[in-house]
Amino acid sequence: MTDTTTAVQPRDEDDRAGSTGSAGHDDRAAFEALAALPARHRLMILTMGRVVAPVVWALTELGVPDRLAGGPLPVGELARSTGTHEPTLLRLLRAAASFGVFAEEPEGRFRLTAMSEFLRADAEQTVRDLVLMNGTELFWRPYEAILHSARTGEPAFDHLFGKSLFAHLEERPELADIFHRAMTAASRRGSAAVAAVIDLPPGSRVADVGGGQGYLLAEVLRRHPGCRGLLFDRPAAVEGGRGFLGERGLADRVEFVAGDFFAEIPAGCDAYLLKHVLHDWDDDQAVRILRNVRRAAGDDGRVHVIEMVTGELNTLDVVRLLDIDMLVSAGGAERSAGEYRRLAAAAGLRLTGRRAAAGTTVLEFRADVSAG
Repeated sequence: MTDTTTAVQPRDEDDRAGSTGSAGHDDRAAFEALAALPARHRLMILTMGRVVAPVVWALTELGVPDRLAGGPLPVGELARSTGTHEPTLLRLLRAAASFGVFAEEPEGRFRLTAMSEFLRADAEQTVRDLVLMNGTELFWRPYEAILHSARTGEPAFDHLFGKSLFAHLEERPELADIFHRAMTAASRRGSAAVAAVIDLPPGSRVADVGGGQGYLLAEVLRRHPGCRGLLFDRPAAVEGGRGFLGERGLADRVEFVAGDFFAEIPAGCDAYLLKHVLHDWDDDQAVRILRNVRRAAGDDGRVHVIEMVTGELNTLDVVRLLDIDMLVSAGGAERSAGEYRRLAAAAGLRLTGRRAAAGTTVLEFRADVSAG
C-alpha cells in the first residue's frame, strides 16, 4: 500500500476503530460478499450508491450510531428514541447492514460495526460531520449537473447556483456551520502525524496558510516549543483560531493575520504550511497561490504542501472519488505527487522532500533559484 488512500481494505478500518473482532468480521463479510458477485451485479450495486449514501446520512442525522454506543438495541427502542416510524427505520437499518455499516442480531436488535463506530460524535476519528455535510445540497445537488462539468470542465455547483461554493456559504450561515464543522474534523485527522514529519530548525517562524482554526499549527508548535507561528486565513477563521489556540495556551506564540492568499501572503517566515488548500482550486489558481507563497518565503524559506495524493491506477482509491467531488463542487482537483511538483515548478519551487503521514503526503519545496 502506498502513502495514499489506495486499496481500501476492511481490516484497516477494524484496526483503527479498535473495535471487537465480530465488528471487523461484519465489514470483511460485506466486502467479500460484494467481491464474489458477478460483474454485472457489482456494477448495479455501485450505481445504487445514490441509495446507500442517503440511508447512511439519514441514520447518522437521526443519531442512531450514538444511541448504539452502549451496545445493541431493539429497533423498537431506536424508533422511539429517534421519533421515527419503526417499520421504516428497520428497512433503513437493514439496507445499511447489507453493506456492513450496522449489523442485525436476532429479534431485531442492531449494533455498531467497525464502520459505524466512526459515525459516533465522540469517536476519536469521527467522520460524522463529514457524512452530514455530504447530505446537504452543497454536495449532492452538483451531481445533478455532472454532465455540465464533463462538457466544460467547470464546477457544476456554479452552474446550478449561479455562484461559487464559497460565495454560497457566505450567504447561508446554517450550511457554512455544517461545512466548517466538517472541515474542522478533517483538519484534526492526521495533524499530529503531519507535524511529526515536518522538520524545523530551532526557533523557526512557521506560517499556516489557509490554516482555519490552526489545528496543524497547534501540533507543530507543541512539538517545537522554541518555534513561533503565524495563522493566515479569512477573518472568520482567524477569529476562531484565536479562541482555539488560546484554549491550548499557544496564542502568545502566534501572530494572527487575516487576508486573501490570492492577493498577498505575509513574508518573513522560515516555513509555510498549506494543508488541504491547493486541492480546492484549479491549476491556474493553485499556481497563483504557490507564487505568492514563493514570494513570501524568499530564497531560503521552506514550503510544505500537505495533500492526499492519487495512487496507483486501477485500484480502489478514495482520492479518485474525492477528485470528482472537487470537480463538481469547487472546480478544484485531487492530484498526484508529480502533478503537485509540476504546479510548484511553475511557481518557481523545486521538490526537496516527500513523506507519508496518516493517509496524506507532505511535499517539501524550496525556491528554485536557477529558475530566476
